[in-house]
Amino acid sequence: MRAHPAGPRHGEIPADHTSFVPADLNELDPAVWPRGAGRSGGVMTLAGNDVRDLAMTYGTPFLAMDEQDFRSRCQDFADAFGSAADVHYAAKAFLSSHIVKWLAQEGLSLDVCSGGELRLALRAGFPPEQIALHGSNKSQVELETAVEAGVGAIVVDSFDEIGRLAGIADARGSAGSASTSNGSSRRIPVMIRVTVGVEAHTHEFIATAHEDQKFGFSLAGGDAAEGVRRIAAAPGLELIGLHSHIGSQIFDPSGFEVSAHRLVLLLKSVIADHPELAQTITTLDLGGGLGIAYTSADTPPPVDAMAKSLTAIVERECQAAGLVVPRIAVEPGRAIVGPGTVTVYEIGTIKDVHLDGGVVRRYVSVDGGMSDNIRTALYDADYTVVLASRSSAALPVRSRVVGKHCESGDIVVRDCYLPADLAVGDLVAVAATGAYCYAMASNYNRLPRPPLIAVTGGTSRLLLRRETDDDLMLLETW
Repeated sequence: MRAHPAGPRHGEIPADHTSFVPADLNELDPAVWPRGAGRSGGVMTLAGNDVRDLAMTYGTPFLAMDEQDFRSRCQDFADAFGSAADVHYAAKAFLSSHIVKWLAQEGLSLDVCSGGELRLALRAGFPPEQIALHGSNKSQVELETAVEAGVGAIVVDSFDEIGRLAGIADARGSAGSASTSNGSSRRIPVMIRVTVGVEAHTHEFIATAHEDQKFGFSLAGGDAAEGVRRIAAAPGLELIGLHSHIGSQIFDPSGFEVSAHRLVLLLKSVIADHPELAQTITTLDLGGGLGIAYTSADTPPPVDAMAKSLTAIVERECQAAGLVVPRIAVEPGRAIVGPGTVTVYEIGTIKDVHLDGGVVRRYVSVDGGMSDNIRTALYDADYTVVLASRSSAALPVRSRVVGKHCESGDIVVRDCYLPADLAVGDLVAVAATGAYCYAMASNYNRLPRPPLIAVTGGTSRLLLRRETDDDLMLLETW
């Protein structure tokens, strides 16, 4: 997507704007809000916590994560895919030391894509054999750290990386065996990321002409087959699986069907050319991208339905190719951490802007913005917002929730309806902000990153504290 630096033309009113006027401005759609969200006396509660009390304790803005929501979604995936599959949480969506510990307790594996994510996971005590390392440009240090720790897999992304890993293996033992932190020796387990020519998003997918990207080895161009050949020729590397990733916010399994078909055909070809790999290639990783509901108009399938579809797709494709069905791996991130987190802001300014044709747009300015949620400006993302500190029976007013940054594209919720009696000092809550909000947060305009708290059973605690002015000055040399 190519966009103006200020974002999409922000003064436009959607032609069908009346179609999304909520019947009840106070309603909390359970498909959109955390499983522990509700209202008590008109006030929003999160896992039994009054948002006004949370604002008094932690200040605004803040992000509140429903711990039980997160844990229950981990279990939803584990139960849906069962013991014949591996569920790797995608750390890039959001990671902290507490998240690492919750994942370990819930029995999920972990997908990291940088040395920083890997070091955090290891420092928090996550089992290294349950970690997969991704990344399109892993440094020598990152690769050495992963090998030394004994991670379960390194997903190779380029010929250069295969060469680096082969060199690391050669340097660490005879016949290329790699020493790990627990003193054992083994070949370095790798998967190969394949660009299968499929791009999927929500209900749409395109099955050709999407190999022009930085990730993976081209399938159509023969690079994937050559990558397999080089891995097989390196005595210190062990190819344990094929990996693909076709997109994000996916509601329809059709794209996965095409991807799995192409991966299985590659697997059949690989085994024909390298029969010895039939014993080592045990996993077919379909990647992540499973979608969530940001608004009531979004209709992602239940996790168990998607799991059944993906499992059936792989079994059908392997049966047609005459292959033993490998383990399936999936990498949900957004689908686990996204729905259970809410961002709460305080309103500081309300401004009515009169547009052509007598149309009025109400601009509601809050005390955060693109520094804590860049997704609206970056991806034109949609969100759901409600008045949180009280309920209201006032008429709905066409509104836009904007931040306090010096950017016209600093928009939190582009098109929404809020009650006419909204006032300065009210709290508003934005749903489904757990994925790629804090993870992509910045200090633009020197704003501190907000705190992220966990709420459960009527209690709350800090997971990440609010940054202070001293924090923002730490890198200054004066």
